[in-house]
Amino acid sequence: MHIHEYQAKQIFKSIGIPVLAGGVASSADDAAEVARKLDAGRWVVKAQIHAGGRFLGKFENARTDQGGVRVAKSVDEVREAAQEMLHRVLVTPQTGPTGRVVHRVYVEQYAGDLQRELYLAMLIDRQTSRLAIIASAAGGEKVESVSPDLILKLPLDIPQGISQDGLARIVDQLSLDGEQAGVLDRILRAMFDFFTSKDASLIEINPLAVDVGQNVVALDATITLDDNALFRHADMEKLRDPSELQVGELEAAQHGLNYIKLDGNIGCLTSGAGLSLATLDAIKLIGGEPANFLDVPPVAEVERVRQAFKLVLSDPGVDSVLVNVFGGGIMRCDTIADALIMVNRDSRVETPLVVRLAGTNANFAKRRLQDMGPALTFADNLADAADKAVRSARKRETAVRRKWWERVMGSQR
Repeated sequence: MHIHEYQAKQIFKSIGIPVLAGGVASSADDAAEVARKLDAGRWVVKAQIHAGGRFLGKFENARTDQGGVRVAKSVDEVREAAQEMLHRVLVTPQTGPTGRVVHRVYVEQYAGDLQRELYLAMLIDRQTSRLAIIASAAGGEKVESVSPDLILKLPLDIPQGISQDGLARIVDQLSLDGEQAGVLDRILRAMFDFFTSKDASLIEINPLAVDVGQNVVALDATITLDDNALFRHADMEKLRDPSELQVGELEAAQHGLNYIKLDGNIGCLTSGAGLSLATLDAIKLIGGEPANFLDVPPVAEVERVRQAFKLVLSDPGVDSVLVNVFGGGIMRCDTIADALIMVNRDSRVETPLVVRLAGTNANFAKRRLQDMGPALTFADNLADAADKAVRSARKRETAVRRKWWERVMGSQR
């Protein structure tokens, strides 16, 4: 689960990581009031969305090319910046072309001239399945283009924590000394304690700045939490912003489904994360584009699977659906079949369905689905299923375009 910068900075402040004073606002007047209370000579107004690259982003239909991070020299400029950001779509390199609607802005004291911008992060290293610290003396906007030689990756043993030797290596990598090294020590230990106690998957500070007074401060804050562990952390679950979820993702979360919206036109419904990823790969290999990742938990009952089908079929961009389920013990293929029959009974399914069932009760499930009609096609294996799904999607897409063209030409006669 992602949280906003202002939420992450509230957490940073509570655990002793130095941040600048700031406040969140959902209207231009509120933003101006926050600026007055901060009583600073200059302020930074930051759009709050779950995506990076805000400074480089652009607002749709805006009068200016300024992005989602702006410096203001007066309270009126703060109000104007907030007015131009709020309730507009911000497109950044990380949002994709659809962008994100800005519902809040964060007004913060301006840091002034900076001596250095550093990078510091704590994350799960997927290659080693261990906790790791990433540190670089080159942080800020262009950190992604930094040479690997300038980046230190330090694996951690969770029972041991951050050793003195590890701390010394990070201090040396960032070229800090004296009091700065002491501040870094406190920051790292606060990050480690929060990371391990709250089941985080990422804590990132970019930049971790050194100002002209040699003070070390976190100018940005990113925290990502493990969704599968939120049942242990009700205080963190409260930080979820439903407005940042796409419609399908919000509905999926309400029904306990693992769903991610993608840009393609072939809907996917599978059981098991590994099989789900293999299904996406097969579609791509054939030349198709998946419309979603949807992993139905193996303990799902018929009603939850029914909601999963409705979710995939409700996507207007889906031209075919690939159902790929290997029933094994807890998940039975007849559960999938019963859910699909219920969906078809509620509203007859017209979208082409390619179904590959194997494992527990597969043959029984196929017999139950025999009366689904021409929309349903069975597949023998994953390769066959992917091929049929891609072909069906292309055929339906062509038919839709033809109808549109005939309608346009008919209206011009």
